[in-house]
Amino acid sequence: MQELPVGVQDFPMIRKDNLLYVDKTDELLALIKQGRRYFLARPRRFGKSLTLSTLEAMFRGRSELFAGLAAESWVKARRAEPYSVLKLDLSALAAYQSAAELNTSLVDYLQKQARFHGVTVAKQAQACAVLSDLLTALSAKYGELVLLVDEYDKPILDNVQNVQQAEAMRSQLRSFYSILKSHDAHLRFLFLTGISKFTKVGVFSALNNLVDISLMHKFSQIVGYTQSELENNFSEYIKTTANHLKLTASEVINLLKEYYDGFSFDGKTKIYNPFSILNYFISEETKNFWYDSGSPTFIVNWLKDHKIDSPEKYRGRRVPFDFTDSHEIEMAEPENFLFQSGYLTIKNIENGQYILDYPNKEVLISLSRMYLQQLYHVEHYATLGTALWQALASKDFAALINEFNQALAQIPYEDFSSRDEFWYRSLLLMLLRGAGLQGEAEVHTSLGRSDIVIQFDRLVIVLEFKFAKDSANVAQKSRQGREQLASKRYAERYRGGNRQISQAVVVACDEIRKAIFCPVDTETSNSFGR
Repeated sequence: MQELPVGVQDFPMIRKDNLLYVDKTDELLALIKQGRRYFLARPRRFGKSLTLSTLEAMFRGRSELFAGLAAESWVKARRAEPYSVLKLDLSALAAYQSAAELNTSLVDYLQKQARFHGVTVAKQAQACAVLSDLLTALSAKYGELVLLVDEYDKPILDNVQNVQQAEAMRSQLRSFYSILKSHDAHLRFLFLTGISKFTKVGVFSALNNLVDISLMHKFSQIVGYTQSELENNFSEYIKTTANHLKLTASEVINLLKEYYDGFSFDGKTKIYNPFSILNYFISEETKNFWYDSGSPTFIVNWLKDHKIDSPEKYRGRRVPFDFTDSHEIEMAEPENFLFQSGYLTIKNIENGQYILDYPNKEVLISLSRMYLQQLYHVEHYATLGTALWQALASKDFAALINEFNQALAQIPYEDFSSRDEFWYRSLLLMLLRGAGLQGEAEVHTSLGRSDIVIQFDRLVIVLEFKFAKDSANVAQKSRQGREQLASKRYAERYRGGNRQISQAVVVACDEIRKAIFCPVDTETSNSFGR
């Protein structure tokens, strides 16, 4: 089997070292043939840098790297007349705390690029002037140029928690990139990538000829792995993993679908995050590789400073097709940030709107951990979640009460403002998911929706949540919950087999900031109608 390119974003290295490469050059070739100015937004760890590295090799005519790939003949033809390629990576810049520091970092970075390409540029105070000189010198020496820009938005996102500072960074970048319009005749191809797109009077206001392919169906799989790409390119790894885990190949594929599939940027094509897939086959364990590699700082910082809903409230949220466009940073909605950072994805299209949801189990677990750790400051959330799960599995509701209330006790008082039944229910789900476990919320039945259903091999637990403003209402709410469980018959769909069914009412009391669990009689799956 070919070695996996874990952490390798350099196309020449992948090909020279014979690492496994999923051929995307047919999509890149279509991109080159159909236009000249592009922008692509994708979450981190999706292969944007590898895409730019591949484009660089294509335009340089490095045909020795493309044997057997879709673009082989095009690159061979290009070998006789290669283009000069200038690739800028803004993640390589030195740290900056102001627009002036960003300008200095850009100036230094461009000077290094000039020396690397063997040209001289005049010393200038402004980065836009240095970029203009560099493009002029390169075009004079080599003719038409290819310009590739990676992580164009990193200076903005690094400062997104400070709107004034983020706007200053955006203004600096707008001046920097606006110089490209005056060099349009020198640019054979321009491609910019990043995580976000804050475009209203934004960075690319002067570049009105950029084609945004971020949500285009035609280029929806330009990065990431489709199901067929996974099964065809990783077939030997699937077989080997199945053998080691004593599973069938189909069971491994289904596991990967549940844990890592489901990202969609057009509402039709589903793709896997390459980083998670590569790491899974290295470890043969279902872990949260994408989140553990480093949660994006910008999303955590932004969510801390803005009113956000509990994770469950974003499931099925409807947004217009242009929901990522024309947003000033201070006006952006949380779902915009969650989508652009990869936590939400497009699950479907209905009536001219996108339907958002979480793509897979890895992301749902990761978001729960981010909320618990970064926003609610719940210590030892994984241990708490595991203890909750064990209490549920053994039907030890006294232990369940204790563990859940321990988590509630850690959350700052101000975070209880405007909380309701939904918030308490979401916290319990986050604790379970933060421990890597799963519970279903709002499970539809013929008579309504059960709040939480948790399934084990021989046990199904149905929880009905109620909210009491004060202690005096707890008994009444508990009674209402019991009556609802009986009248709506939520547990009936799980009849059959030998599983037990346990039901309980959870009353969240706002006055004492605690939850009270009220078990209902346990029944077997073959005894309904009590």
